[in-house]
Amino acid sequence: MSDQAPATTIIRGATVVTMDAQRGVLRGADIVIRDGLIADVVDGTSSEEGESIDGTEWIVIPGFVDTHRHTWQSAIRHTYGDVDPLSYFREVLAGAGTHYLPQDVYAGTLLGSVSALSAGTTTLLDWAHIQNSPAHADAGIDALRDAGIRAVYGHGWPLTSTGEWTNDSALRHPRDVERLTRTTAGSPLLHVALAARGPEMASADVWRDEVALARELGIRISVHVGAYRHNAAARAVAQYHRAGLLADDMTFVHCSNTSTDELSMIADAGATVSLGVHCELNAMGIGDIPLDRLLSVGIRPSLSGDTETKCSGDMFTQMRALFGYYRSWVGGGHSGVPGPHELTLHDVLEFATLRGAHAVGLGHHIGSITPGKAADLVCIRATDLNIAPVSDPVATVVLGAHEGNVDTVFVAGRRMKSGGRMLHADAGRIVDAARTSQNRLASLGVGR
Repeated sequence: MSDQAPATTIIRGATVVTMDAQRGVLRGADIVIRDGLIADVVDGTSSEEGESIDGTEWIVIPGFVDTHRHTWQSAIRHTYGDVDPLSYFREVLAGAGTHYLPQDVYAGTLLGSVSALSAGTTTLLDWAHIQNSPAHADAGIDALRDAGIRAVYGHGWPLTSTGEWTNDSALRHPRDVERLTRTTAGSPLLHVALAARGPEMASADVWRDEVALARELGIRISVHVGAYRHNAAARAVAQYHRAGLLADDMTFVHCSNTSTDELSMIADAGATVSLGVHCELNAMGIGDIPLDRLLSVGIRPSLSGDTETKCSGDMFTQMRALFGYYRSWVGGGHSGVPGPHELTLHDVLEFATLRGAHAVGLGHHIGSITPGKAADLVCIRATDLNIAPVSDPVATVVLGAHEGNVDTVFVAGRRMKSGGRMLHADAGRIVDAARTSQNRLASLGVGR
């Protein structure tokens, strides 16, 4: 197979969950892919000529969009799920992260982004607070490019053991973000965002400067707010609002202890929210998953895999965890009285696709199977024992499917996975490099 996508590809006879309000779910439909874009979605048989793929046993959905993943940590996966979650900040950010070399960043980011692709995530906001040097940034960028994923590189800050970057910091955001924004300009698959510290970590002059810098560069802003009770007092969103800086180019991560009036400010500004559901459930003390409060003010969140040090990063897990949590706890009103906001399986799939696309600033380009958008597609085998026979394809995807059911993945019309096998990645080498990184860190007495 050529490394390049054919000019025209037609997926024939598939069940297509378009996430397009005008098209809905189509059965026995053809998807025409031309020059990396969706040229047509035909409810029936297309007369288009090109490479033909039999999709009669597939459910095809838009690629998942993960709006917040610390991908550099993938080589030390699942090391903090069974310990005090605050140990993560002490041992990973102030500990292991300070010892990361560029090759460690590359190994973790490549492992995380290739495995994300294998599980159907075609777009990833890589929240990289590992800017220990420009070479560290270049290593992360190189890994995302080599993976072939559509990516937004969230440029953060250096990790040190002394806290000067995160404790009422007076240090301005590293200016290397300007270089990266220039060097990635025009890249079809790679963008840059500013991973900000915000009012919970930086002085007023600094967090205001972060916003000014991002807007000068024309890049989006992503910032953690309201994680753990002690951050509630900062009222970070209200501070942005009072400064006249709250706008639709911002994504707020977690919002677990963010007040409802601040969530209304986010909604009024057209800003977005990212929930790292599985990690939020696993991180004791982080606070509520505020889906009921988000829905009450009109915010439809996106989803993320957060950090694989204490959760599963795949979007199937995030969807199932959110749906189960909401239906059993919040939607049930704690006392058995139904909550005010019904949550459907379609809503949850929308959070993982179209809402994610909007949260990374690409809602016009990805997130639904709509003519003119990029052909970022996930093809799920509907004949597998764990999900067949399919009656409701949306319910099948959200409640039953997993990475093993993902047969084929397209990014910009290029097949990245086919027949259940990654086509452009040597899994053995990727895992070996990650293991070498993990062992090196362990030999220094950091990590677990």
